[in-house]
Amino acid sequence: MGLRGPGKIWFTLIFQIPHGIYEISFPDRDLAHCRKLTIFLLTHRHTLTISLQPIVTPQQSFYIPCEFDQASHSNSLMGKRALFHVSWKPMSTRAAFLATAVVVGAVQALAQTAPNTLSTQEAAAGWKLLWDGKTTNGWRSTHAPTFPATGWEVKDGLLTVTDHGGEEGGDAGDIITTRKYTNFELTVDFRITPGANSGIKYFVDPDLNKGPGSSIGFEYQILDDAVHPDAKKGKDGDRTLASLYDLIPAARDKPAKPVGEWNTARIVVRGAHGEHWLNGVKVVEYDRFTPQFRQLVADSKYHVWPNFGELHDGYILLQDHGFPVSFRNIKIRELPPIQTK
Repeated sequence: MGLRGPGKIWFTLIFQIPHGIYEISFPDRDLAHCRKLTIFLLTHRHTLTISLQPIVTPQQSFYIPCEFDQASHSNSLMGKRALFHVSWKPMSTRAAFLATAVVVGAVQALAQTAPNTLSTQEAAAGWKLLWDGKTTNGWRSTHAPTFPATGWEVKDGLLTVTDHGGEEGGDAGDIITTRKYTNFELTVDFRITPGANSGIKYFVDPDLNKGPGSSIGFEYQILDDAVHPDAKKGKDGDRTLASLYDLIPAARDKPAKPVGEWNTARIVVRGAHGEHWLNGVKVVEYDRFTPQFRQLVADSKYHVWPNFGELHDGYILLQDHGFPVSFRNIKIRELPPIQTK
C-alpha cells in the first residue's frame, strides 16, 4: 500500500487539533501491522493515543478519536475528535531525521499547559482562573464570609473535599465564588472516589436555603452512577453524572471516565440557553423561561423554592456532600450578552 519511489516509503499523518497543525511521518513497514499509535509526551511523560483503524487509501480524509491519558495536562483535548489527512510519499534518509524532529516538537507543544494555568491561547480568548491552585482566594463558605476551616483541603494543586460523612452540605459545607456570574463558559476537572456524590452549581442564591443542606441553584451532577443510590432516583436518570440535577438527564452514551480518573465538566450559559458537556461531548441542553422548562421545575424537588430557575445571575458553587472529591483547572470565560432586537 502506498507509492513507490527512491528512498524509503513513509506514512504521513497530517492532523489538526486545537493547539495547531502537525505532521508526523513513519516508515510504512513500521505501520504494516499497527492498529494504534501511542506518542510519548517527552516533556511531561504523558501519552497521546491515536487509533489507526481503519487504514485508508492515500489522500483520503477521515475522523478518528484522539485521546490523552487521564494524567495529561492537556485536558482541553480530552474527548476531542481531530481531522486526520493520510497520505503516502517517498522520503530521503535526511527527511527521516526531520520527521523525528517534528514528532518531538509536536508533542512538546501539546503538553505545554500545566494544571491550574492558562495557555497563551486561553488567555487571549478571555479565560481566567477561577481557582489559582494554591490558595482559597476567590472562594468562601455559603454560611460565612470566609473559607471553611475544615472539610476542604488545598494541596498539590488540588481542591479536595475531605469529608466522609455522606451528608448533603457536609460538616464543612459548600463553597461559592465571591462574586456572581451571568453569561459564562466554565470548565472544571473533577475526580471522584468510589460511591461519591458532589456537584457544580450555578445561579446559586445562598439566601434561599438558610437551614441544613446545600444551597439552591442549578446543578451539574457529579456522581458515581454505578454505586451511589441517587443514580436510580429522580426521573429517567436525571440525577446521574453530568445531568441538570433533578431536571434533565445527561445523554446515556456520555463519555464518562472511570472512578479515580479525571473527568472534565463544561457548563455554558448565555441568556436563556444552557449546556452541560462531559469530556468534550455535549450531554445536556436546555432553554429557560419557557413553559416546557417551567413545567420541569414544577415536577421537580425545586418546586418548593419560589422563582427557582428565573435568576439572571448567581454564584458558582462546589458541593461538599460528605464524600472525598477533588477539583482542579477551574476556569471561566465570561460571554457577551445576547443582543435583543
